[in-house]
Amino acid sequence: MFNVVRYNYSTNGVKMKKTRSRIVVGISGASGSLLAAKTVDALLNKNVGVSLIASNPARMVWQHEMSMSYGESVEEWSYDNNFEHFAIGDFKAPIASGTYPTAGMAIVPSSMATISAVAKGLSDNLIRRAADVCLKERRPLTMVPRESPLNAIHLGNMKYLATLGVTILPSDPPYYLPITTLEEVANFTAQRVLIALGITDQLPEEMQYRGPIV
Repeated sequence: MFNVVRYNYSTNGVKMKKTRSRIVVGISGASGSLLAAKTVDALLNKNVGVSLIASNPARMVWQHEMSMSYGESVEEWSYDNNFEHFAIGDFKAPIASGTYPTAGMAIVPSSMATISAVAKGLSDNLIRRAADVCLKERRPLTMVPRESPLNAIHLGNMKYLATLGVTILPSDPPYYLPITTLEEVANFTAQRVLIALGITDQLPEEMQYRGPIV
């Protein structure tokens, strides 16, 4: 289980809030911005540092799907000292190097283009480079694909990534739970991402199947 812990210090050396190590979150241009938002929220709520990257198509999708703009969301998260944000083309960002100590990465949602690029080792933007770093450094990498139906190319790319140790985690609604809204599905997916990354070892109790309701 993921248990790396850091302490933040103020300028006078006083120990501040205890934080866990950092997770990179990449947002590609697939539909499902709510999944990304809930994943960032879940990580920060666990005192896990977040390094966020979004592609330009992701920002456009966010503008269409979310009530708050991407910039406004980043500004809100920036009040948390555990949060940092990088531009998609910023190859000087520390997360572009394997020497920067992160504990893994989630690409949520992940487009088929991003899955294909990562499977082929392309590092033409910071999301793909950070994913490549996770692969070469043997760090956890979780990808949440958003596409349906899937063709043989999609399936082949995901199968290959799975053989490299990547967790392919579709946003699959838990029909056995009394979930009725997209927000609840997104919260459930975010918690599954945390388990895949080793942040926690179980779902919140209200998300666990406890047998048929009688």
